Amino acid sequence: MAMPKSDGRAPATAHTSVLYAVKRVELAVRARLDEVLRPYGITTVQYTALTVLDRHDGLPAAQLARDSFVTAQSTADLVRVLERQDLVVRERNPRNRRELLIHLSPTGRKLLDDVAENVGEVERRMTGGLTPEQAEDFRRALTHAWHALA
Repeated sequence: MAMPKSDGRAPATAHTSVLYAVKRVELAVRARLDEVLRPYGITTVQYTALTVLDRHDGLPAAQLARDSFVTAQSTADLVRVLERQDLVVRERNPRNRRELLIHLSPTGRKLLDDVAENVGEVERRMTGGLTPEQAEDFRRALTHAWHALA
């Protein structure tokens, strides 16, 4: 059964491919995150990199690129911008002096704390029509889909 059209966009139906539905959600999430992050002077891509560093501090650029879903070249530009904003710092790897490790700065940690409520609201809005069990099933299904393709 098709959902009623309330905003001029095409309704979701049983015939919508899962790939299309996932892409549509990704774009909507990105748009909402861009809105809530703009006042803080960062983009969704920059926010993603900061959250990666929050979970795994001290990464080489190549690993940060993989975990942030961007290319190595994009990461080099991204890190330069974040460094200029004092959100990250680069330090030589003591075990491999040729490698630089990227760390979240205290300013970067504070920014993540400052945006946490607004970012959390995006997720709450996205899953607001689901029961807690459905939201957890959704999270598990997305994780399963990612593992299947990774």
